Amino acid sequence: MNEVLSQRALNRALLARQLLLERSPMPVPEALERLVGMQAQAPMPPYYGLWTRLIDFQPESLSQLLLDREAVRIVLMRGTVHLVTARDCRFLRPVLQPVLRQFLLSNPAYGKDLAGLDLAEIEAAGRVVVEEKPVTLADLGKRLQAQWPDRNADSLGQAIRALAPLVQVPPRGIWGKGGLAKCTTAESWLGQSMRDDASADELVVRYLAGFGPATVADAQTWSGLKKLSDAFERQRPQLITFRDERGRELFDLPGAPRPDSETPAPVRFLPPWDNLLLSHADRTRVIAEAHRKQIWTVNGIVPGTILIDGFVAGTWSIKQAKNTATLHIDPFGALSLADQTAIEDEGERLLLFADPKATIRELQITSAHTGSMPE
Repeated sequence: MNEVLSQRALNRALLARQLLLERSPMPVPEALERLVGMQAQAPMPPYYGLWTRLIDFQPESLSQLLLDREAVRIVLMRGTVHLVTARDCRFLRPVLQPVLRQFLLSNPAYGKDLAGLDLAEIEAAGRVVVEEKPVTLADLGKRLQAQWPDRNADSLGQAIRALAPLVQVPPRGIWGKGGLAKCTTAESWLGQSMRDDASADELVVRYLAGFGPATVADAQTWSGLKKLSDAFERQRPQLITFRDERGRELFDLPGAPRPDSETPAPVRFLPPWDNLLLSHADRTRVIAEAHRKQIWTVNGIVPGTILIDGFVAGTWSIKQAKNTATLHIDPFGALSLADQTAIEDEGERLLLFADPKATIRELQITSAHTGSMPE
């Protein structure tokens, strides 16, 4: 009979692997690979995600990786933009390519509009355009429409996004700067080809290192890939197994951290779309289902969230105007005095990171939800 891991045990294991039980001194590239990338639809969330995980993180260190082409922004897991190291880009994109193609073809708008076309021909034409000069998807679609005038420009641009490994080039994603999402191919940008030996088996091991213990369904939710059970079975001799409190089989790496369930977990501010909240079929190991429904929007926006005792307990946002930076905190329920103090202390550090030049920094906690609770 496999050992049963409680919800809190799973929570602490996940926090340990996500560098959220204590800040880590590891270098930024190593942290990115430990996390298997960071979801990055918006340019700045990865910076906040690394700040909350690493000791003395400086945003320039991540910006420099992008400028030096040692890290890239590219569509990967679940068809969303992720910031990953160049090495992980070359590994992850080939493994995930089938699901990206399927997302394209199953899209109600794009798939229907592209029906009957030679996708290989479209991809080849798109590569010529973006490798000549990085362009936005909108411009790319318009350029391709000259060759396929009876097709929608958006569909053609999205086709290249799904079929070819397009990376968003700087200044997009650079701390303190703005820029359109202009793309070129990863091969052109990195001067290296995608790995031809990348496998789902390797993907499973990487996932468990960053997010385990986990079920097959969890790994499929994280990646967007289907039928990963075969990869898990091939890896089973090298893995160990547990059960959760509902009897589901959990896989894990033998040497991965599994702290005691009562290990203290500090207050942490997670950025919008943090993968901690998005990488399991059952997300109750980090957020109650009622709270998940409360913060998830119809169009997929996931706000910044606050962890108290390892679980999502509220949301946050920062507004900046002239020389003022204001941190707004909306807890789900009443806060104990200890938790409120911890949130204020960490919030002040967050504001200093977000806007070190601000002369006025304010922290506002939604009063309707605050109040003292017994310790």
